[in-house]
Order: sequence, then structure tokens, then C-alpha cells
Amino acid sequence: MRGVLAILSHSSRFQRYLRGWHAEYPGLISCFHSNLIPEPYTLTASFTSRGYVSINHSSISKADLDRFLKYLVNAYSKGEDTQFENLLNLKEIKQLLNDRLQFTENIQGLKELERDPEMKKLVEEEKDSHERQMKEIDEELIDLIITNLAGHNFDDVILDISAGIGGQESMLFVKDLLEMYVEHLTYLGYTYDIVELADSMSGGYRYCSLAISGKGCYAKLRHEAGVHRVQRVPATEHSGRMHTSVVSVSVMPQPSEIEINLRQEDLRIDTMRASGAGGQHVNTTNSAVRITHVPSGISVECQTERSQFKNRELAMRKLIAKIYEGKLERQLRNASSMKKQQMGMGLRHEKIRTYNYNQDRVTDHRLKDGTMHNLKGFLEGGAALDNLHAKLQEDHQLKVLLEAVKSVR
Repeated sequence: MRGVLAILSHSSRFQRYLRGWHAEYPGLISCFHSNLIPEPYTLTASFTSRGYVSINHSSISKADLDRFLKYLVNAYSKGEDTQFENLLNLKEIKQLLNDRLQFTENIQGLKELERDPEMKKLVEEEKDSHERQMKEIDEELIDLIITNLAGHNFDDVILDISAGIGGQESMLFVKDLLEMYVEHLTYLGYTYDIVELADSMSGGYRYCSLAISGKGCYAKLRHEAGVHRVQRVPATEHSGRMHTSVVSVSVMPQPSEIEINLRQEDLRIDTMRASGAGGQHVNTTNSAVRITHVPSGISVECQTERSQFKNRELAMRKLIAKIYEGKLERQLRNASSMKKQQMGMGLRHEKIRTYNYNQDRVTDHRLKDGTMHNLKGFLEGGAALDNLHAKLQEDHQLKVLLEAVKSVR
């Protein structure tokens, strides 16, 4: 049997997608096919600037993968409770499992006909045909499992950037990261609103918050969550000594209002005059809005827009995201390590990336090959950041799949 890379590369579902993408974006897709991949397998991702085309995985023996698929098929056919219940209830996966069970039943029925010498050749051909179709089903199952195990996907998120240790340098880097993210959102074709922006005397920002919308934006942006470290010589440092500062980034999935039920009687809404720069209109009208969710004590403010209505709308979006994040954190504290990986990586606070200006280097500490040069180009928020996200997504999906396979041994 060939490796999983070969399986996915030749899957009928993958080939259908590939032909469609190739027709729409000629020259963008380069796909590696191989019939000579030994076990264990090597992980490779092919992607375009518009999204991920395919995922191929490594370090999983065929025996372990077969065992995992067998476990899912048995649990589904017997209606047993399993940690993968949500996975088994997906419409596409249920259809594939039903087809697989039907082919298994057909193969069992052919065994009775094998005893007839005149039917033997015909039975063998029919059996081979069923087995080939079962392999194609397994290929599609693996593809769907990888996609759906890797965590929730949302089209709306709240991205917050906060200054940490480092004083003025940290605040200046908040501004640098905000500019990078704004360029990256434009590059991806996402829409955004600046919900909150707290200026500092140094010319940077103490804090800023963005409400972002776009297809699959949580899966793309969640890899930015964590502590970003910057190492550079400040403009005010006359001795040339390099300073180290940190900035924290959080990415909160923003569910719909149906998922988070907010009763009007639980909300306290205050209006006030906006502070800071903004012109005569902003500073003389009650355009700023503060909304407090009384049961939880969570409070948010918004004063970036001239319109009170717009500020209220943005503040409500952020409040919903904050309440949802609290629920998500409680779930994660009581869940297994695999469940944490499925829910995403946005709640970690360890150092994830270093920006070293003296060495013109960016290092993402979650990847073995996470060092890149041309820091200026990276901060432009274009293809370099998008390519890094693709590697991080690939690594995340692999780890989740490995956890899933190991959990049924």
C-alpha cells in the first residue's frame, strides 16, 4: 500500500477540486504526485493565496490509519457513543460511511458465489471493483476528517493587540503590527472595522481592537494569537543597545447572536462624549458607547466612529465575542488535550514569534523551519505572512490528526 500522501494526491475528491482550481487560477497550483512514497509519510501542503488546496500528512503508519477508520466505521454502524460524535454526524461523512458499509456488505455477499467455478472470475472482478471504490471512499473520508478535526471555523473574529513589557517600544510595535494586519486583511480581501484604538504619548498604541469578516478568517488568523517579541534598537537609544519588548495578540471567534443569547434586560448601555483626536463633532456629541453585560460583568467600549449607532453596533459585536471567548475558555479548561487542539490555538500566551530588526529576521517558534529573513517584506502583510499561516495550519492539522489516531489505539 502507498503512503497517505499518495492516497490523498490521487483521491477523486482532490482531483475534482484541483481541476476546478486549476481552471480558475492557471499557474498558481503546483501539486506533487508520487507513487513511491514509503512509510512513514512526509507532510506537504499545496496552497494558493486564496486558501488551502490540500493537506497531506506524515508520521502515521497505514496500520494506525486503517485502525482509526475502522473504529469510526464500527462506531457509526453500531450507533455507539464516541468522542467523534460531531464528526460522524456531518452529512458528507455520514453519506461516505453509508456507502462504505454498503460496499462491505456487497463484498461479503460475493463470498457465497466464489464457490461456483463458473462465477469465480466474474466474482473476482466485481470484488476488485468494490475494493477500489472503498479505497476512494477512504481517501475522501481522510480528507474530510482532517478538515473537520482541525477546529471550528468562523467567518467573523475580533483581533486584539495589547502592549506588554517594553514601555514605549511595545506601544510602537502595537502600531507596527496593526499596520501589518491591516495590509494583510486587504491582501486576503477581508473587511474590517477598528473597534477600539488607545493612543499613547509615544506615537504608538497601548491597545487596539479589530472586528474582521471574511470567509474562513478564524482559521487563517488564529495563528497570530499569542505573545509577539520584538528586538530592536529604539530611536531614542543613543548607545545602540538593543531592547526586547513584547506585544500580546488575541483572536476571538465571533459567533452569531443566535449562538450567544443576550437578553436586553441584561445589558446596560451608556453613551458619552468620545475622548482624544477626532474633531469637533466627535468630542462634543455623545457618540461613544459603553455596553455592560450585567450577569458576567463584561464591559466594552467603542468610540472610533462619528455615529453613535455605528459605535453601538461595533461594541455589541465585541461583547458577543468576549462572552463567547469566556465560554470557550471554560470548555477548554475541562477538556482533554485533543479537544483543546480541536478548538484552536487562540488561548495560548507563550512566545510564538520573534521579530529581530538587527538580524533582519522573523522566527516563528512553533515551526522547526520557522525562520525567515527580509523582515521589512514580512511586515508588509502580503504573501510571506500568508505562506507562514499555511505552514502553521498544516502543522496544526497534522497534530490534531495524530492525536485522533492515537486516541483509538
